[in-house]
Amino acid sequence: MDVVLSPQEESFRQEVRAFLKEKLPADIAEKTGNGFRISKQDHVRWQKILHEKGWIAPNWPVEHGGTGWTPMQKHIFDEECALAGAPMVIPFGVTMVAPVIMKFGNDAQKQRFLPRILSSDDWWCQGYSEPGSGSDLASLRTKAVLDGDHYVVNGQKTWTTLAQHADWMFTLVRTQDTGKPQEGITFLLIDMKSPGISVHPITTLDGSAEINSVFLEDVRVPVENRIGEEGKGWTYAKYLLGHERTSIAAVGRSKAQLRKLKGIARTELAGGKPIIEDPDYARRLAQIEIDLLSLESLVLRTLYAESEGRPVGAEPSFLKIKGTQIQQGLTDLLMEAIGPYAAPYQPEAFRDEGWNEEPVGPDYGPALAPLYFNWRKASIYGGSNEIQKNILAKMVLGL
Repeated sequence: MDVVLSPQEESFRQEVRAFLKEKLPADIAEKTGNGFRISKQDHVRWQKILHEKGWIAPNWPVEHGGTGWTPMQKHIFDEECALAGAPMVIPFGVTMVAPVIMKFGNDAQKQRFLPRILSSDDWWCQGYSEPGSGSDLASLRTKAVLDGDHYVVNGQKTWTTLAQHADWMFTLVRTQDTGKPQEGITFLLIDMKSPGISVHPITTLDGSAEINSVFLEDVRVPVENRIGEEGKGWTYAKYLLGHERTSIAAVGRSKAQLRKLKGIARTELAGGKPIIEDPDYARRLAQIEIDLLSLESLVLRTLYAESEGRPVGAEPSFLKIKGTQIQQGLTDLLMEAIGPYAAPYQPEAFRDEGWNEEPVGPDYGPALAPLYFNWRKASIYGGSNEIQKNILAKMVLGL
C-alpha cells in the first residue's frame, strides 16, 4: 500500500521538511538518531519551538490552539518529524490529559491547564497503574476521602513514566467501595509539589530510570481539581486510553527505525555479504515493512473516522497490538544485524554527553541493546496486548 499525496499534501510535506531543517536543533536530532538519552531540557526546548510555530498540538481543536490540519497532514507531520530525528512530544499532557480536560473539564479547568500544557510550562505524568492493578485497572486501591473542599488521597501508583520531572499527575482514585468497581473511580488532577508525595525511581532493563513508584500519604487535593463527576472516572479513563493506544501505534517512529535498520543491514556482514542479502533475513525485513504499511493504512482510516465524528470502536486496540509488535520486531532485527556487538553494556556511550571513548563495535552499536530491552514494555503499557485481544474478542467477535 502506497500513500498517494495530493499536490497540496506534497506541498505541506515540503513545508514541514523546511521547518525541521531550519528549526530542529542539530544536537537534539543527533541524539535522537543515535539513540542517545534525551533530557527534559532537550524535550522542552524542542516543544517550545513547536509551540512558537503553532504546531505543538495537531490533534487539538483550533479554538484551543490546534492546527486545523487534516488527518493526512497530521500523519505527514508525525512521519517527517520522526525521519528528521525530532524527539517525540511527551504525550501525557498534549495527547492524553488535554483531550479529557477539553471534553469533560469545566471552563475554569480549561483556562487554567490547557495554555500551560501547550507551552510545556507544565509537565504531566499518568497515575493509573498500581501494584496489583495494572491491566486490571478497575481493581485500583488508592483512596480519596472527601474532607470539606478537599480530597485526602492515600495509596501508591507505579510504572509512572517521567514522574521525577512532572509538575502534575492525572490520577484515578477510588472514592467508593460499593457497587461495581468501575463505578467508584474518580479522576483527579494532583499537583506533584503537594505535601505527602514521594517519587522513587525504578531501574528498567535498559538501565534507565524513566519510570517510578509514586507514594501518596494524606495528600490534600482541592475538589476543584476533580474532572467531571465523582465516580465517573472510569468513563474519562477509557476516553483517554483510546487516544493513548492510537498514538502508541507510532508509525512515523517505526518508519524511522526501519530506515535505520536497512542502513545497518547493508553495512553489517554475514558470510562476507551484507546481511540484507541473506534470504531469510530479507524475508523477515520485508514482512515487517509490509506490516508497517498495513498499519499505516489502518491508522489513516481511524484518524479520518475520528475527524468526521464517527465513533471509533475496536480500532485503537488493533493499532496498539500491531504497532507494538512491529516496534519489537524491528528491535529483534536490529539486534540480529549487529550480532555480538550488541552484547557489551556501555551506558555512558549513549547516555552521557561529552563521553569521548571508543565504543565497542560501530558507533550505532551501544544503543541497540538498550532499545531492544526498553521496547519489551511496549506490549504491556497502555493496556497489555493480552487485554487488547480480550477487548477485540468482545467488541468484534461478540465473545
